[in-house]
Amino acid sequence: MTDYLAAQTRTETDSIGSLEIPATAYWGVHTARAHENFPIARRPISVYPDFIRAFACVKQAAARANLEIGALDEQRAILIDRACEEIKTGMLHDQFVVGVVQGGAGTSTNMNANEVITNRALELAGHPKGDYAFINPNDHTNHSQSTNDTYPTAIKIALAFSLDSLLEELKLLSESFAAKGREFSHIVKVGRTQLQDAVPMTLGQEFNAFAVTLREDIERLQEAVTLLREVNMGATAIGTGINAPKGYKEAVIKHLREITDLELVTAGDLVESTSDTGVFITFSGALKRSALKLSKISNDLRLLSSGPQAGLGEINLPARQAGSSIMPGKVNPVIPEAVSQVAYAVAGSDVTVSMAVEAGQLQLNAFEPIIAHSIFQSITWLERACQTLRVNCVDGITANEDRLEDMVSRSVTVITALAPVIGYSEAAKLAKEALATNAKISDLVVSRGLLGEEELSDLLQPLKLAGLAPETGAIDVVPGNPEKTEPAPAKAQPAKK
Repeated sequence: MTDYLAAQTRTETDSIGSLEIPATAYWGVHTARAHENFPIARRPISVYPDFIRAFACVKQAAARANLEIGALDEQRAILIDRACEEIKTGMLHDQFVVGVVQGGAGTSTNMNANEVITNRALELAGHPKGDYAFINPNDHTNHSQSTNDTYPTAIKIALAFSLDSLLEELKLLSESFAAKGREFSHIVKVGRTQLQDAVPMTLGQEFNAFAVTLREDIERLQEAVTLLREVNMGATAIGTGINAPKGYKEAVIKHLREITDLELVTAGDLVESTSDTGVFITFSGALKRSALKLSKISNDLRLLSSGPQAGLGEINLPARQAGSSIMPGKVNPVIPEAVSQVAYAVAGSDVTVSMAVEAGQLQLNAFEPIIAHSIFQSITWLERACQTLRVNCVDGITANEDRLEDMVSRSVTVITALAPVIGYSEAAKLAKEALATNAKISDLVVSRGLLGEEELSDLLQPLKLAGLAPETGAIDVVPGNPEKTEPAPAKAQPAKK
């Protein structure tokens, strides 16, 4: 029985002492201690696969650079390279088990990567896991490196990887809103400011505005990601480059660019770059901007669909699930509600990032793990929120055209279009009378002899009221090119009198 148990573990030793490690585990003693020390979030770093892939890219570039300058022999360098390549494809991600929240400025994550890569390299060479005399996690896999340059570099690369998926979802969502803008381009409604009736517009204009605002956020996020191009590989511990051989800094950035296909550059001042994490504030802020605008749109959708009988009831959101355990037939706007909650979480994460960046001291910021976790979670949740908003909500929205037409015909907002002709004071009197008597503005204008029916009908053409040329119809932004416009078919109806 004792022999059987011994066969299931291997003994690994660090400066603190020895631990029994499961024989099948690719991680080692350093990872085991971190796993024991940080049972906080109950979420391993593997929940962010782009981060694991980015770390493999960093270690692979280091191995190639060390081989190029003669700091690592060919056999070990190739084995480490092969192990990194496998991890980049998704293998062994379950072996990255340290918690996302950890002390030590990311050392636990770096050592987890070193150990997994090393033990897979040993396996590829036909050696048993833990045979660190042949390939050592620190002496070989981590050669010329420090947590303090590999960890922030991996974060920046992972953010660039992750942002691609978020940008694609934002683009698809923007296109979905633009499609609804075209579909609703002929439907005139009452526009509102401060929740009060303002002036007429089309439902298409309202939805197209959602598309444009999301397109602008795509541009802002693309600008923010360019700030991640500067990395501090070769800085090692504090930026002085101690233990990094001559030529390593230049070689590693070259290989990192080739491996990641990102236009990375080495920071001009490695001491400054190692201690300064301000770029993460900018990037997190761009995510917060996008999230809060998504929440604003979601709140608008909830307002526009409120009712269905006692609210605005201008649009219908797809019914996704029963809305109450006590009120039969009630359906709630659960998708927009969920998106807003994601936005609140992203805003909270931005506060966390800001505080962690400020808390960095002297030559290093020890709080990069919570920065990384906060931003990765924001990107992940935003991507999923955009997808569910598009698929489960926006694509299925319909308009209550009859209700909208009736609301416009009875609305005093059309008086704004008549004010330049009959005068502001007279228009204000008519608006007040119409509200008091529930009379239609058109009837009051004609009865007072202020305008003839033909002239009034021309001024109150629905598309004119919405600021659109009646001979061309509604103008919508073409998805993917916010500056180009194309006409959409209009179904203008004469104004009701």
